[in-house]
Amino acid sequence: MGINLAKGQRIDLTKTNPGLTKVIAGLGWDTNRYHGGHDFDLDASAFLTDANSRVIQDSDFIFYNNLVHSSGAVEHTGDNRTGEGDGDDEQIKIDFSKVPSHVHRIAITVTIHDAEARNQNFGQVSNAFVRLVDEETNREVLRFDLGEDFSVETAVVICELYRHNGDWKFNAVGSGFAGGLAALCRNFGLEV
Repeated sequence: MGINLAKGQRIDLTKTNPGLTKVIAGLGWDTNRYHGGHDFDLDASAFLTDANSRVIQDSDFIFYNNLVHSSGAVEHTGDNRTGEGDGDDEQIKIDFSKVPSHVHRIAITVTIHDAEARNQNFGQVSNAFVRLVDEETNREVLRFDLGEDFSVETAVVICELYRHNGDWKFNAVGSGFAGGLAALCRNFGLEV
């Protein structure tokens, strides 16, 4: 069992885990599927940004319509449209050794698809988490449980992995946004 982090905590990933080069960010959640009569479809995404948290090129945005970064450094394993069951609902694989030099941060986010039309928000989502697993050993390195701090938000920056002095670190962000995926894209400098 890895380390449990609270919102705002940071941990040095590669310094405290020598040899760690490939991780799986497993994201999970539960929803109140009967609220409003519509099923929930939550989607994980990764924004590969520069040091100023801006996406340089559209291909640095990994989501359900662009599953693999051209470098092979980041791969979304596919959209889970129901979120049913235990364990990870969606996964994003990261190979630190392949991350291009222009990328300083990888923000992992979750949004609610068609949230406005379905009258859904993160206040109706519970037990949301991210866990990082060493892909080589299948050992859980860390876990961040989001808590129930959201109400009207339709998008959340769950965590950030960032480069610092040649090492990779993890930041438990847990920051919510109204406006869904479009708001997140604008936040990271993408045209919508």
